[in-house]
Order: sequence, then C-alpha cells, then structure tokens
Amino acid sequence: MATANPPHTEPIVPTVPGPLPEASPPRALTPPPLACDAHCHIFGPAARFPFSPTRTYTPPDSGIEDFERLQERLGLARAVFVQASCHGTDNAAMIDAIQRGRGRYAGVAMIDDTFTDGDLSYLHENRVRGIRFNFVAHLGGAPDLDRFWRLVRRVEPLGWHIVLHFDARDLPTHVALLDALPVPYVIDHMARVPARDGVDQEPFQQLLQLLATDERCWVKISCAERLTDGPVGDGDGFHDVIPFGRALVAAAPDRVLWGTDWPHPNLEIMPDEGRLLDLLAAYAPDEAVRNRILVDNPERLYDFG
Repeated sequence: MATANPPHTEPIVPTVPGPLPEASPPRALTPPPLACDAHCHIFGPAARFPFSPTRTYTPPDSGIEDFERLQERLGLARAVFVQASCHGTDNAAMIDAIQRGRGRYAGVAMIDDTFTDGDLSYLHENRVRGIRFNFVAHLGGAPDLDRFWRLVRRVEPLGWHIVLHFDARDLPTHVALLDALPVPYVIDHMARVPARDGVDQEPFQQLLQLLATDERCWVKISCAERLTDGPVGDGDGFHDVIPFGRALVAAAPDRVLWGTDWPHPNLEIMPDEGRLLDLLAAYAPDEAVRNRILVDNPERLYDFG
C-alpha cells in the first residue's frame, strides 16, 4: 500500500471546528430501509490515523463511532466515505471504517502514482469504487493533468468512477475533460454553485446540460450549507438552494446522490444534519424519487447488496 502518513510528534491542534455534538432527527421525511449518506468523511483519530503533513487544514477527530451515532440519529443504514485531503493518499482511516461496516459502507479513495496494481486490488476488495480529484482553489487547485489521466486509466479496468470537486466558476472550463472521461463521473456538491447567482448562472446551466446529455454524469445534491446565502446555524436558511436541488433531480433522478458532507470540513458555522436531510423532501417531494436517491442510485453506483 502507498506510504502511510508519518505519526504526529506534536499535539494535534484543530484549525477548523467540528460538527454539532448531536443532530436533530429528520422532521420532513422518514428514510427508507437501506438509505445511504453518499458523501461523508472519516477524520482520524489522529493518534491512530495521522493526518497528512501537507494538509491545508487540521480537523478535530471525527471517527467511525461518532459517525455511526449520527447514522442512528438520522435513520440511515449505508454510507459512502470519501477520502478527504487532510489524510492525503493514506486511505487507512477510511478502509478501517468500511471494514467495520461489514458491507454497509463503500469508499472513494485518493491515490497517486505510487499505488501498485496490488494496492488497487486491496482497495477494491475493501469496497472502494472510485477515486476523487480536488480542483478547488483552497485545497490546492487543479491536479497535474498528465497524472490525472494516468490514474484514470489505472482504475478504468476496475469499473470505478471518478469524483470531481470543482469551484463553480471552473466547471465550464473543464467540459472537454469530462467529455473525454472513459468512466462515469460524479460532480460533488452541485458544483458548489453560489445560490445568490440564481439557477440561470452559467456553471449551473452547464451542469444541467451535462446531466441531460451525458449518461456518465452523476451529481451530489449535497452541501446546501456551502451554497446558501442565508443563515446556516438555525437550519431554516436553505430556501435559496431548493430550486437548484429540484432542477437537478428533475434532470436525472436516476443519477443523483445525496449526502451530509459530515463532519463539514472548513465550515465556520456547522449545520444540523437533520435539517440537511429534511431538504431532500423539498428537492424531491415524491417519495418514490427520494427512495431512488437514497437507496437505488447509491446501490447501483457503489455495488451495495
């Protein structure tokens, strides 16, 4: 496996806040059996799973025990853990969490050129089904594209997909890259479009066009707390994001995923995950469509069952 992060020799001091101690239960919907949080993270504990020495932020420990308490509170059964930049390409914390789920969890890894075919087989055996690339400026900007394509070609034979984290303004500039991908791809967090710019803004219209015309394109209707221009802390400030979620669900209900983004790295004010789950009732008022988003879609993409 790729080199593990070196152990920390000094006390770990978080530079970003942690999530709320306890989420509210959902009020607007009851999740169906096997409902999935398709975008969340595992951080540490750092004493066992050190953070990357090149990280741009240091989160507080938010491990699998904390996450499973959240799952129980929300009434969810499955999850997709997405490797975050603070752990770099050392996927050990994520793999440990997946193993402890005994088939209920899957993963999206971060890898580099040091990963051997054996390393990739190990990840696949441990229910990893994709790799993620950050293009956002505050996390280091776009990856080296030669390396990007090398890694895409490495995972294509495994049947994996690619998860892409963009700043909204950059999405239109990468349409040719998306068109050339030989595997399915997932756009994180509604492409991080700012709600204040409205649904007619170019990046969002480009995203809708991709969903409408490209069967390989998926999107996560997550992170309303990062898109909204309203208050986050009271849980009622997400009304400006609802038209975006509804439009994406209408465009491709079979290629939409929902997730909490727990534990919400790099946010100053933490959302209540129960209110984020309630938003799904506004995005998809039809229960059958919601069940597709929470159960059928992640089951298909992540090989649950």
